[in-house]
Amino acid sequence: MKDKKIMVRFFNIVQWRQEQDYLRAQHNMGWKFVKVNALGCYHFEKCEPEDVKYQLDYNPEGIAHKAEYIQMFSDCGWEYMQDYVGYSYFRKPVSEMQNKDEEIFCDDSSRLDMMNRVFKGRIVPLIILFFGVILPQLFMNSPVGYRDYSKVIYIFYLVCTAIYLIMFLSFAYQYWKYKKSL
Repeated sequence: MKDKKIMVRFFNIVQWRQEQDYLRAQHNMGWKFVKVNALGCYHFEKCEPEDVKYQLDYNPEGIAHKAEYIQMFSDCGWEYMQDYVGYSYFRKPVSEMQNKDEEIFCDDSSRLDMMNRVFKGRIVPLIILFFGVILPQLFMNSPVGYRDYSKVIYIFYLVCTAIYLIMFLSFAYQYWKYKKSL
């Protein structure tokens, strides 16, 4: 019987809740999260099925003071797993929680602060890249020209533009929805 598995899954930067739910579901099925690495490869080890809550925090500033940052969550019973693309991964068995809805964030404003950090750390650079590179290339490679390859390049930049717009709109919608719920 295999006691390790690797699953490939992709979550964008605004799908931290879906990623948390995915990790929890795997643990409930007897697969404990070990690590995630490049290309969305999630590594799991076989374990006894247990309800374990996973939480992600986006806090690049916390990495500068990593020992204190990890200790703060450890004092509350959260096990630190790893850092990956700006997110820190934590987990805690539901059986050890005083409240089944316990999270690493003590209030809504803390969660909103995390979303603001994601915006500043990930979305702002993407917006700069979009307006500084993708959009100008889209206009410069429009298929009005006389070269056959310009249509292929134009389609590539058109697809990039669509992907960026979907990411921006997705984050904006989730941010607005969360802020509205406060």
